[in-house]
Amino acid sequence: MLTRIAIVTGMVNKVMGHLVSERDFVDSVAAYCAEKGARFTDSRREVALIIARSEKPIGAYDILEQLGKILVNPKPPTVYRAIDFLLENHFIHKIESMNAFIACRTDHRHSGSQFMICNECGKVIETHLCSLPSALKDAAEKKSFTPLTWSVEVRGLCSDCS
Repeated sequence: MLTRIAIVTGMVNKVMGHLVSERDFVDSVAAYCAEKGARFTDSRREVALIIARSEKPIGAYDILEQLGKILVNPKPPTVYRAIDFLLENHFIHKIESMNAFIACRTDHRHSGSQFMICNECGKVIETHLCSLPSALKDAAEKKSFTPLTWSVEVRGLCSDCS
């Protein structure tokens, strides 16, 4: 079972042994959009950059507040449309328990994401088990259910806080 891990920590992120800046993240999103013919508007770019720069998962209204420092009087629909685009194209993840978002720092075309969330400092460690664990797969088969994507959040303490 292949595992990929990315520690989401703001200005520079370590991904599979490589350092990736938030600008590199946004540039990779732009390149992907250009290749696929998707529109990467200025507001989408700025929202992606705000999320990539965030040291912890960031909520929509915090994104809106930061976007207001860049754009004149942005409205919530601008942020929500950008978030929807970034989610639909797998550039960001939603941390459901926090109703907040983080940049996907690995191949954004994976089908399963797992997040280890520190209860003390809020750090999120993104990991990708590239196949559904067998116990979950067996349970789905028994219920005649076909998983398409999956996400798991595990709360605990990171190495800095334990």
